[in-house]
Amino acid sequence: MRNKKLKKLKILLVEDEEKLATLLKDAIGDNFHSFTIASDGVEGLKLFSSISPDIVITDITMPKMTGLEMGEKIKKLNTRVPVIILSAFSDTKKLLNAIDIGVVKYFIKPFDPDELLEYISSISENFESKLIELKDEFSFNLNTKSLYKNARFVSLTKKENIFIQLLLQNIDGKKNVSDEVIKSKLWEGEEVSDERLRTFIRRLRAKTSKNLILNFKGEGYQIATSSPN
Repeated sequence: MRNKKLKKLKILLVEDEEKLATLLKDAIGDNFHSFTIASDGVEGLKLFSSISPDIVITDITMPKMTGLEMGEKIKKLNTRVPVIILSAFSDTKKLLNAIDIGVVKYFIKPFDPDELLEYISSISENFESKLIELKDEFSFNLNTKSLYKNARFVSLTKKENIFIQLLLQNIDGKKNVSDEVIKSKLWEGEEVSDERLRTFIRRLRAKTSKNLILNFKGEGYQIATSSPN
């Protein structure tokens, strides 16, 4: 089974059963851009932050941190990343908990690796890359609403993410987004001083790059692309 779109995907498998993890990697791993294995939830969470996978597959019962606990933490970092659960038994309570944290699929062991591959293939359309290349090796994925630096995920606050998306909406026409519009979108219904907005921009630049957000005095802000039109 070959799907060119799968070759663009990075998979993170979190599974404490070494034999099963190896079996899955051997069976379907070559279909993807990368297939990384973690042996427990703590390691899985660290790898999630470092490799920014497109899909996470995890067992439920593991030492140090369960798959559900890890999945919940992952969803706080990036709500768009699908989490697929593997379990040795069907537990209604755990299944409901999995749904609560946004798990997209639940496979009961033993299962055919091809079934897992078929499911990932069925959702691969959702991962069609829609990247906007930005200044200083940054990029923004319009599908996942996520910012990356050299393909590594950059954690943003809710307001920072909204702000970048607001600037990106005006990228084609290279239009400035005024201070008033930014304030109304980020602090709806609040009275916001110019200094508060400047502090917000300054902190975002410190987190990303001083060259990423462009200020046109009295006219507003733009986001800098990798190559000017």
